[in-house]
Amino acid sequence: MSDISSHRERGSLLVADARTKRRNAAEARFRAYGMIAIGVAMAALVTLLVSIFGNGSSAFRQTFVTVPIALPAETLDPSGSRDPAEMAKVTTIGYGNVLKAGVVAAVREAGVAPEGIADNDISGILSQEAPAQLRSMVLANPELIGTTVETRLLAHGRIDGFFKGRVTMQSAERDSNVTPERLQLATAMRDAGMMSSGFNWGFVTMPDASDQRPEAAGLGVAILGSLYMMAVVLCLSVPIGVAASIYLEEFAPKNRWTDVIEVNISNLAAVPSIVFGILGLAMFINFAHLPQSAPIVGGLVLTLMTVPTIIISTRAALKAVPPSIRDAALGIGASRMQTVFHHVLPLAMPGILTGTIIGLAQALGETAPLLLIGMVAFVRDYPGGLFDPSSALPVQVYNWTQRSDPAFVERASGAIIVLLVFLICMNAIAIILRRRFERRW
Repeated sequence: MSDISSHRERGSLLVADARTKRRNAAEARFRAYGMIAIGVAMAALVTLLVSIFGNGSSAFRQTFVTVPIALPAETLDPSGSRDPAEMAKVTTIGYGNVLKAGVVAAVREAGVAPEGIADNDISGILSQEAPAQLRSMVLANPELIGTTVETRLLAHGRIDGFFKGRVTMQSAERDSNVTPERLQLATAMRDAGMMSSGFNWGFVTMPDASDQRPEAAGLGVAILGSLYMMAVVLCLSVPIGVAASIYLEEFAPKNRWTDVIEVNISNLAAVPSIVFGILGLAMFINFAHLPQSAPIVGGLVLTLMTVPTIIISTRAALKAVPPSIRDAALGIGASRMQTVFHHVLPLAMPGILTGTIIGLAQALGETAPLLLIGMVAFVRDYPGGLFDPSSALPVQVYNWTQRSDPAFVERASGAIIVLLVFLICMNAIAIILRRRFERRW
């Protein structure tokens, strides 16, 4: 009866008192703060993605000029042997003259040239990469010499920027690389079907280009370099990191030395990435004399940076396995190693995969250590192996943002899109593997 009377003194249980109202209000505010935080994070994410895709999606489209080009044998194959080795002696200067004559003739014949426009302005609609394109095509197929071929060539970067909205008639009046007459010609050629825009496979497959040819710049070398480096990181950091985690968590004695090792692993995970670049420069280049700008050096540096992250995440996954699993396995006669590899490790595999993907994704996006080992160099040749000069996707993004032409800013955003696709694919693989192990256990 005393409890009932005390409740009556304090009020009904069905009616909230002042203290309960304050507590409910605090909970409501906390939920509101959480919703606001999620909203701000989602808004920031959407803004970032819209900015990247808005600026970079145009990098996957390029303007091309399609005109018939006569390939005179006396210019491109003076010996008449059709031997690619002999034909290779003709430089891009000779092919540039052939292109100029072909484009000027096609434009004049089509009657789309503005009145008074000079031949140099007509040929200036082509990219400086066009002679090299034509040369590669002829060397690959010498039978084309002596014929007239319908050729699809890159347009100049300013012409491409005009159709994408970066270049206007007003800006062309102040630009030494383009003239208003050339833009008028480009518009007339597009209306006549001699110029069109299409998907730019070259952005994914071609190597980098000079500052004067942004329309020809591609990610081919950088993508190969990143793939080579990720192969090195995957083959080295995962076995080392997982093996070290298993030993420290399951087999190592708990003493002062293991405590020192654990503290140093945690410290290494927090070290700025540029410090690993300095270490790699001193250890792999100055001491081991490995080549600069090589994927093997980049992979080794990124391995040093990734191993602590994998060790920490793997140990956390191993600790999350209930002790009863270990006790049950040991109780039925399993050895310590059988317990770990047959029971604990498979159950911890989803967490290990998650930590591994996080470490690899962090390594894929690192720039500072790669700059210190020379991967910022301009590389035109595709790497044939781990010891050939190469670039990497994040370094390529950094390179392009340092150049003055606005077309390179567009390509930098496009490279970020490719980098995001890499990360999405890596996370998708991790999710598939994680679900497979979860279904198994």
